[in-house]
Amino acid sequence: MSNSCIQDRAWANEAIRKIEAENNRSADTHLYAVPLPEHWGVQLYLKDESTHRSGSLKHRLARSLFLYGLVNGWITEGTTIVEASSGSTAVSEAYFARLIGLPFIAVMTKTTSPEKIALIEEFGGACLLVDHASEVYAVAEETARTSGGYYMDQFTYAERATDWRGNNNIAESIFEQLSLEEHPVPEWIVVGAGTGGTSATIGRYLRYNRYNTRLAVVDPENSAFYPAWRDGDTAAATGLPSRIEGIGRPRSEPSFVPAVIDHMIQVPDAASVAAMRHLHKLTGLHAGPSTGTNLWGVWQLVAAMVAEGRRGSIVSLMCDAGDRYAGSYNDAGWLAAHGLDPAPYEAALDRFHDTGLWTG
Repeated sequence: MSNSCIQDRAWANEAIRKIEAENNRSADTHLYAVPLPEHWGVQLYLKDESTHRSGSLKHRLARSLFLYGLVNGWITEGTTIVEASSGSTAVSEAYFARLIGLPFIAVMTKTTSPEKIALIEEFGGACLLVDHASEVYAVAEETARTSGGYYMDQFTYAERATDWRGNNNIAESIFEQLSLEEHPVPEWIVVGAGTGGTSATIGRYLRYNRYNTRLAVVDPENSAFYPAWRDGDTAAATGLPSRIEGIGRPRSEPSFVPAVIDHMIQVPDAASVAAMRHLHKLTGLHAGPSTGTNLWGVWQLVAAMVAEGRRGSIVSLMCDAGDRYAGSYNDAGWLAAHGLDPAPYEAALDRFHDTGLWTG
């Protein structure tokens, strides 16, 4: 083995040690029990991924993507890391890039929240802004090529970078935390689709462990994931850029695996904002809009269980915190400018919690 190869392996070994040590220092994220009327017979749990050091569910993905790139020999000392991201993945990847001493560039649309851009820069990353979501892929590839860097390509590698059989994935964590609950095997796990990686990991884990739990995926209006699942054609499915940051895509991404999904629910964008607000009123938890998307689907499944007299539990994710969206989804002027009126959907949620009947 040449000296350069030995040096490359030594650097990669140290980078992997740093990433694993960071994980070893971290406690698992909380699984909150959301209070519901006892006579409904349904327990709801939210796994709070906002408590990761980089502040979102994407912390897990970024860790997996870095380890995947390192063990494949694609990330070496001095490599510039480039990613196409609407925000949270880029924040988390900037954190891990700084941890192992690598430069990081995020390619994202100009509509990304200023709070997320500030977080990327706070972790030492640089932001390259483009006009349209459809541009981010090509610009990221070109940026990696011209810089001699590595394009992380979360949309391709998300479903393969995480070990769905276990090894600290989010599904394994959920079942460990539910082990002492009244219904330790949930009826449903509800997640959104951004890359498709989280739903692929959870769906595969459920099947591998032979759980009867069903996987529901929520998708913002106009996203390509829902028609890809409905029609069974990921190649032909197209959509529009999502108004809900972090989930929904104008195309069905390579990491999206429809076959592991039992049910999908399309969610109006204004309903996502309404459910985000409703969560804060109900529990005091201040979450972002993708969590609201999750919850709009959750409440429909809870209502169905109540109507059918089925007892059991449902688990979903709190993807990130609401303070990342102070100037957008939490701002009345911004909502009005983007044609989003959450008021009718908030009224529907209030009626549901008063009656147990879904009219949304």
